[in-house]
Amino acid sequence: MATPTTPRCTRPTPCRPPVPLAVWPVAQTSAQYQRAGRYLPECTAHPAKMIPELARRVVGEYSAPGALVVDVMAGIATTVVEAALLGRRAVGVEVEPRWAALATANLDHMLDPDRRRLAEIRVGDARHLDHVLGDLTGAVDLVCTSPPYACDVGNMDKAKWGAGGDLCPSDARNYSVDKSNLGHARGAAYEQAMAGVYAGCFALLRPGGILVTVTKHTRRHGRALDLAGLTTALVQRAGFTYVAHVIALHAAVRDSQLVARPSFWQTTQVRKARLRGEPAHLTVHEDCLAFRRPEVSDDH
Repeated sequence: MATPTTPRCTRPTPCRPPVPLAVWPVAQTSAQYQRAGRYLPECTAHPAKMIPELARRVVGEYSAPGALVVDVMAGIATTVVEAALLGRRAVGVEVEPRWAALATANLDHMLDPDRRRLAEIRVGDARHLDHVLGDLTGAVDLVCTSPPYACDVGNMDKAKWGAGGDLCPSDARNYSVDKSNLGHARGAAYEQAMAGVYAGCFALLRPGGILVTVTKHTRRHGRALDLAGLTTALVQRAGFTYVAHVIALHAAVRDSQLVARPSFWQTTQVRKARLRGEPAHLTVHEDCLAFRRPEVSDDH
């Protein structure tokens, strides 16, 4: 009788255990409802805001009370606010003065004096974290951030659209009118810039520290962009180990069914794509990817 043997991996790269996959229902109530009465009303002007429940879940899962949490692209400070409310020290970096001012106003608005002392916003570019956060090098426990999605983002102006204008005015797209802002980067320029950002995050984190990115697949010129796959490749190239993949549901779970809440823009774009023969569908999740800085470098 032949002796059983353990199946061997035939791929050219070494076999690795599969990355754990989880599903988080972070939108049982809508993002707008989660922010209502908490975040300042002016936050609606920002074109890409993290769901508060997702930020809370990431901070709670991947850091301990008293830990140092950083968001290198803070926006309106969702991660910073929710981290401080959970008893973490939190620092946000935001390149656009407009959003940095709003982020600081959110901290003042939502945090009591004790929590407010835990949180701060610094104005600076995530591509130069050594300049903005040099005092925190090697001391951060968790970096949680949502990078640009390498596609056009903006807020709809239905009143202007109804009067014959653009549905999404050009001066409100991609976070800034400044073309050097990362929100305008596409293709190779995006990859190069984000590779630098993730290398900066590696330097910020202590050995064993965690980087969590929140991304979503997008479509451009009829083609899908696997942003989760691209992000994973760039982050691993920076030296991180891929440890978990979470599906963060934007749809509510009701009686074992997913109930989507698509915007007018999403519905319109999907319908147009289908009329062109493209197999588009409504996206009801974001990819929440967790990576760890190794305790010891591969050189030791």
